Amino acid sequence: MNESHIGFLIWLACGLLFFGIGIWCFFSKKQVGFWANAETPKMENVKAYNRAVGVLWLVYAAVFCVLGIPMLVPQPSALIMLSVAGVVFETIVLIVVYMHIEQKYKKK
Repeated sequence: MNESHIGFLIWLACGLLFFGIGIWCFFSKKQVGFWANAETPKMENVKAYNRAVGVLWLVYAAVFCVLGIPMLVPQPSALIMLSVAGVVFETIVLIVVYMHIEQKYKKK
């Protein structure tokens, strides 16, 4: 096993953490937060909000894991930049989608 395989396993471990967050959000009874150290506004339908946030994290985790596949290439130096750029873009999309979820379920 070479360095790129070890890097891919670490990448997958991080992806599994995101899967864990998604599953926890999906089944949580209390309203989950998204932003660190920030109070989440009260939601009208907490169960639907938690499920939406959970699905968001599960999709994020799946795409994150797929973006790590270039690490399996023997000389992945240029492809790793593609993975990193993909994660940056994916994270921006995550934030935008969450903002729509928050607006949809926020108490008016």
